[in-house]
Amino acid sequence: MPVLNKHYKLEKLIAGLSVQNQVAAGIFLLSLFIQFYFYIRFYRKAYFKKSSIYDKAENKTEAVSIIICARNEAVNLEKNLPAILEQDYPDFEVIVVNDRSEDDTELVLKNLTKKYPRLRISEVRNNPVFTHGKKLALTLGIKAASHEWLLLTDADCIPAGKDWLRLMQKNFTKDKDIVLGYGGYKKEKGLLNHIIRFETAFTAMQYFGMAAAGKPYMGVGRNLAYRRSLFFTNKGFASHSNLYSGDDDLFVNETANAKNTALELNPESFTMSDAEKTFKAWYIQKKRHLTTGPRYSASTKFRLLLENVSRMFLLASFIFLMISFPHKEYVLIAFLALLLLKAIVYKIVFTGLNEGILFLSSPVIELIIPLFYSYLHLSNLTDRKRGRWK
Repeated sequence: MPVLNKHYKLEKLIAGLSVQNQVAAGIFLLSLFIQFYFYIRFYRKAYFKKSSIYDKAENKTEAVSIIICARNEAVNLEKNLPAILEQDYPDFEVIVVNDRSEDDTELVLKNLTKKYPRLRISEVRNNPVFTHGKKLALTLGIKAASHEWLLLTDADCIPAGKDWLRLMQKNFTKDKDIVLGYGGYKKEKGLLNHIIRFETAFTAMQYFGMAAAGKPYMGVGRNLAYRRSLFFTNKGFASHSNLYSGDDDLFVNETANAKNTALELNPESFTMSDAEKTFKAWYIQKKRHLTTGPRYSASTKFRLLLENVSRMFLLASFIFLMISFPHKEYVLIAFLALLLLKAIVYKIVFTGLNEGILFLSSPVIELIIPLFYSYLHLSNLTDRKRGRWK
């Protein structure tokens, strides 16, 4: 009898609501469920798959080719390349592809070869007949590689320590073809730097969490490893060679699966870069990166769209219900429960990514990101011009 009374009261409550409130409540509950699902099913796993410290003496080592594409990167190469060439690892080479640089890149590389015999240089000469992007330079570097396992990073990246290569390499097992690493940005003063680092950490939480749950869909070229044979089996970047971006995320989206993908989340395996200094520069960078989104698999696009849209609908319906809903306390309790879950996940994951303080601003910035992405996608639809990679 008490159960029947509860059902009766619920039906009476629903019947007493306006149509607008009923629709808003339905949207709110559905969006709330979707958000709970993503944070429990995917995002929390970006931490629980974290690797442990290992014994170097017992660690098997595979020969590795590190590939770096550089265009007008003389300053960064002089500053960062020694840290890569001095990795605590017995068998590796570093191939830097000098892609038509007009600064002192060639001179810097030649000087470094005198000190570091592991360094090899590949050149892309200027050809007025056609233009190309990073993918050609990267392809040439991969063809020049001597080893099966490739570790990719950028000229403006510096490893967290001398065990970066060793930690990434320990995932090179016979059943793995891809290793996803974290490429973060250095902490600096200012709101823009805070937003960039949050967006980067949030994106990492997404792709690490989904990969840990058996749904890998992207990686970042600042810290990514895969087999040379996988590259050629996939015919390189042939399916998206017309895009200036996609050498990392689209390649992973095409080739990664639940069984062949590993994650490396030890802080010593991270790479760090300097973030953009102006909003315009970051806007152009993100706009270029998001041109790859329409090429993702249908399942990936559905998951990402569902998560982003549910976030926006949740906020809109929450505001509407807090204004017009007769029982605001229920809405508020449900919303606060979700915020608590998010705060816990952000705290754990962001701390694991060495971005711990960012979780304090998560309730605000995470609501802005979908709006920013939506604007970028609309901008890309109206702008068909392809940008340069450098």
